[in-house]
Amino acid sequence: MKIMVLGATGLTGHLVVQQLLARETVDQVVVPVRRELAPEHPKLEQHVIDFDDLPAHADIFAVDALICCLGTTIRKAGSQEKFRKVDYGYALAASKLAREQGAKSLILMSAIGASSSSTIFYNRVKGELEDAVRELGFPYLSIYHPSLLLGDRQEHRGAEELGQMAMPLVNRVLIGPLDKYRAIKAETVAEAMANEVCGLSSEEPAEWVVQVREYPDIVALAG
Repeated sequence: MKIMVLGATGLTGHLVVQQLLARETVDQVVVPVRRELAPEHPKLEQHVIDFDDLPAHADIFAVDALICCLGTTIRKAGSQEKFRKVDYGYALAASKLAREQGAKSLILMSAIGASSSSTIFYNRVKGELEDAVRELGFPYLSIYHPSLLLGDRQEHRGAEELGQMAMPLVNRVLIGPLDKYRAIKAETVAEAMANEVCGLSSEEPAEWVVQVREYPDIVALAG
């Protein structure tokens, strides 16, 4: 399979790339980036591109599957408008190009609580993206709804760091219908995504599938 990972320099995206490079069933991992990753790998195909002009790079989106882990924060982006440009605009444009170039599968990193009708800006943008990619006609669409992601980030996120300290204790009381809110290791999410995409065929599935993955399902897929 030839798989593209969008957001390959982020916490989860980077781990997904490492997972895929180690899989025998993966022939090539394509990563559009602003700057090259290191170290290089024989299976890794890097493209330094202008994300504001994705259609100019349409040919690199000719892959079997797209895993989209692209995302930022309002603080890092600088404004709600710029946040939306990345988390909605870039992600949707890339998904459209991949589908137009023949990709059969999309695995999308979203968030718990995502809803286009949410009063919370972050959740609303994530929900609007989900609604938009559902309309693109991917025969296989899997949407991940993790809660707080645990792992070492390059950038400093104060609130998340405090959350990471508290969540191992909080997770113990999040049981039953509340278990979907449990914090989860980014490594677990990455392994689940790699397992899922590697379990797919490069052929179009007989029936179109839309999955929404929450904590229990993600953990099971990673296992």
